[in-house]
Amino acid sequence: MNVHGRDLGYFVAVAEELHFGRAAERLFVSQPALSKQIRMLERQLGAPLFDRDRRRVTLTPVGEALLPHARKLLSDWTIAQTAIDEAKAAQRATLTVGMSTSPGRGLLPAIRSRFVLRFPHAQIKLRQVAWTDPSAGLADGSSDIAFIWLPQPGPYDRVVVAREPRCVALPATHRLATAEIIDFTDLLDEPFLALPETAGVGRDFWLATADRGGRAPVIGGEITSAEETHEAVAAGEGLALLAEGNAPLLARGTVVVRPVRGIAPTELAVVCRRGDDRPLVRGYLEAARQVGGR
Repeated sequence: MNVHGRDLGYFVAVAEELHFGRAAERLFVSQPALSKQIRMLERQLGAPLFDRDRRRVTLTPVGEALLPHARKLLSDWTIAQTAIDEAKAAQRATLTVGMSTSPGRGLLPAIRSRFVLRFPHAQIKLRQVAWTDPSAGLADGSSDIAFIWLPQPGPYDRVVVAREPRCVALPATHRLATAEIIDFTDLLDEPFLALPETAGVGRDFWLATADRGGRAPVIGGEITSAEETHEAVAAGEGLALLAEGNAPLLARGTVVVRPVRGIAPTELAVVCRRGDDRPLVRGYLEAARQVGGR
């Protein structure tokens, strides 16, 4: 038996009004059309739902038995429609992805291609965030998800998408510029460019504080962007540590990049706020997991 939800709606309206004329007005249909649909429903069920005479309409025992179940089915379907509409709206929403510099490494197209398989109508908005915000917009909610260099403390869920050794950017005229690989111990007395203090643990990480044996780094200046870093290194204000995959951002003109031995590698992660279970956010994180696991 296939009972149409529309017919259950017609039945409930008549059962509540106990008057075909008023029920028809409520449903914005003609009374003959309503009567016809009720008769068809009664034939499907094999029993009358209403007792009708010229003065009144009453429910039969079968109608009384059906009414609470019909109301529940209609209520459940209304809830289901709301959930469906919300899911469809979520698929068409915009996901803002924060980053301090472009992640490169083919990550954006690789993640996007997997993400759009599940959310073909979603819009991805890339947002450049200053290095003064180590959360790349997650902390203040201006980004939904972000590419962040670890370590980065906070109530975040993360997926590592790249693991790379750290290198050093230095002027082409530097005494170590021609070396194929540089021991970090040979750089301990050199001035280094530092992230702003607001970068927190990221500032210490990119100064390799943990690998200095307790010796404080010499700070030659602070930097807040890749272009600013290139200019400061070229001017001889200090050296800068960076991930191997970011070497093309600085290795040009009078700046060279060399591998460094004796310091820990770094990890790039796609990060979201813990507890953010919006479908687009979790979908992007899952796409990043698939790319990171390649």
